[in-house]
Amino acid sequence: MDIKTSNKINKEFLQDNLKKVFGFNNFRGKQEEIILNLLSGNDSMVIMPTGGGKSMCYQLPALLSEGVAIVISPLIALMKNQVDALRGYSENDSIAHVLNSSLSKTQSNQVKEDIEKGKTKLVYVAPESLIKEENIAFFNKNKISFFAIDEAHCISEWGHDFRPEYRKLRQIINNIASVPVIALTATATPKVRLDIMKNLKIENARLYLDSFNRKNLFYEIRPKVDIAKQLIKYINERKGESGIVYCLSRKKVEEIAEVLQINGIKALPYHAGLETKKRVAHQDAFLMEECDVIVATIAFGMGIDKPDIRYVIHHDIPKSLEGYYQETGRAGRDGGKGDLITFYDYKDIEKLEKFLQGKPIAEQEIGRLLIMETIAFSETSMCRRKYLLHYFGEEFSQSDCHNMCDNCKNPKPTTEGKDFIKKLLEVIIECKQRFKPKEVAKIMIGESNSLIKQHMSQIQHVFGIGKEKSIQFWHSIIRQIYVKQLITKEIESYGILKITNEGESFLKNPTSIKITEDHDYNAISDQKIISNQKGQALDNNLYRILKDLRKSEAKAIGLPPSILFMEPSLIDMANQYPITFEELSQIQGVGISKAKKYGQAFIDVIKEYVEENEIERAVDIVVRTVANKKNNKIYIIQSLDKKMSLEDIAKGKSLTMNELLEEIENIVETGTKVNLSHIINEMMDNEELEEIHDFFKNTENFSFDEAREEFDEEEFTDDEIRILRIDFISKVGN
Repeated sequence: MDIKTSNKINKEFLQDNLKKVFGFNNFRGKQEEIILNLLSGNDSMVIMPTGGGKSMCYQLPALLSEGVAIVISPLIALMKNQVDALRGYSENDSIAHVLNSSLSKTQSNQVKEDIEKGKTKLVYVAPESLIKEENIAFFNKNKISFFAIDEAHCISEWGHDFRPEYRKLRQIINNIASVPVIALTATATPKVRLDIMKNLKIENARLYLDSFNRKNLFYEIRPKVDIAKQLIKYINERKGESGIVYCLSRKKVEEIAEVLQINGIKALPYHAGLETKKRVAHQDAFLMEECDVIVATIAFGMGIDKPDIRYVIHHDIPKSLEGYYQETGRAGRDGGKGDLITFYDYKDIEKLEKFLQGKPIAEQEIGRLLIMETIAFSETSMCRRKYLLHYFGEEFSQSDCHNMCDNCKNPKPTTEGKDFIKKLLEVIIECKQRFKPKEVAKIMIGESNSLIKQHMSQIQHVFGIGKEKSIQFWHSIIRQIYVKQLITKEIESYGILKITNEGESFLKNPTSIKITEDHDYNAISDQKIISNQKGQALDNNLYRILKDLRKSEAKAIGLPPSILFMEPSLIDMANQYPITFEELSQIQGVGISKAKKYGQAFIDVIKEYVEENEIERAVDIVVRTVANKKNNKIYIIQSLDKKMSLEDIAKGKSLTMNELLEEIENIVETGTKVNLSHIINEMMDNEELEEIHDFFKNTENFSFDEAREEFDEEEFTDDEIRILRIDFISKVGN
């Protein structure tokens, strides 16, 4: 089947082999063109979105060529998948091999033997393996058909997944064979593309640029509030569907996977820190649909070739738009709809910026600019698809999004932006087009930094010219006119704003341009926190019913109402609608003991209320949490049972007395008894104890403040009142 002469390279021949080997009737997109170019002995630079069929561009020509094709890939998991797939198309299992650190010496020798005998047409090699002298010497002695460099963005420092080993590839290729090179990636901005071609010395390569638009993917950004509940609710609504949850760290991967597992979701962790055997087992379980969800690190390239992934969730904001595009591209590779949800909180951005500390200045600068683009994409209120495609150098009309992003589905109102845009463009010109977006926005509102101060004498007359608006507003305008091509960002000094010809034309003849103000997810998060702090019930009607019920139930058993359930517990019930003991035990300040002791009447009332009012409860009411390994609860209870003093208990866990008492208060308020008798006996006699217990029984809220007002400081200290109150709740309430 090898092609030995160029006159055999024709479309009919390729079409026949595509059908014969892979069973496909037609090539997709530019696959045929790319394959013909490679088989003609020419270099190629292929930019094709995830799921676009990049692998076919080197697999078919490898099978049709004399010798072995070397496929360089950083993704061990993807190598294995592709080799398994290729073996499925051939009767010869030696048709494709991997050669990397996962193989034993015996396995490596077998791979080399198959290559020498001409049985192998493709060998997948990690860059770390290829640079070994013994492998260079081996390949030097064998016929190589071509080099395919997959995930070629790893070459560029401007790429989202830079790997220093990739910078050495041209030198290694020269040491092995003078053959064609095909570089492939799903994510490359014009800047990254130029960097790849320059480093590989394939500047004259034919460039194949496919559309980055994945019409079947829905893009959405959500505020990162109540993240566990949002995840569980969303995944439970998609039962039986495959999905990926990306997290920033290995620790978070393990934590989220465990939270999902204990809430009845078939989820497994996947990151570079797992043992190879375990990681492979988890990958296979996902591929074989034995688990629904893989929780993975953003940093670790999964390379899982699974076509029917229906959703990709980013628990943490990605480091770059290239990374985001590649990770989200794993959804809907079969052409079916894929939902892409990213949870956004500016605190995650601050974490990413901290990761840059200690790195070389140039690397820090690149990292910050990539992060800025991610922020812009997250906060923009324009069509997300339009913004993303523009980032990759592709024109796109917002009307073609067809409501497949949250901003198009629920658009924000627009206002006239002509005067704002004119003012901004004039400032960029007055500043001699020497600043990046961050500085331009600061100049607009009259805020300076060290760079602005250096040029203050030249820009004083425009400094603060737009201070009637916020810095977020000006960033929003910059983003919108960047996409409208009135300004551009200089590639060589990446990020500096320059006026385009279109921008100059606009200044000469300003026309109407509608603008929108961007989302402020940070403000949404802050509002949520404030709301929670104020403790407002979402269902005030139910809250009043529960408050009356608590009063009548407490009166029936002769206890203060707050002994049954504290105020925050009632508020949480009015928000969550618990209708089982298990659900009630998850309510703030309740716990299983208190739920069983006092909860039946409350469950009955809530259940009836839900049915009568046809309330659709969130399916994720019960978010079972993973036990905190630092939790002091067991230690404290056991220490009190051993009659240890509070001072010794606090010392044993490096707690202050205030922190220890807070811990014990939390323990008893969720329905668990503690033994304080040895401490109380040293503090006072039984009569004094009965006096304060009687006082708490007859108060409305049995609070510390009420007791502090009743008893003077000479009688009881603050700590003593807290201890007596804890003892009262433990004995009477639990």
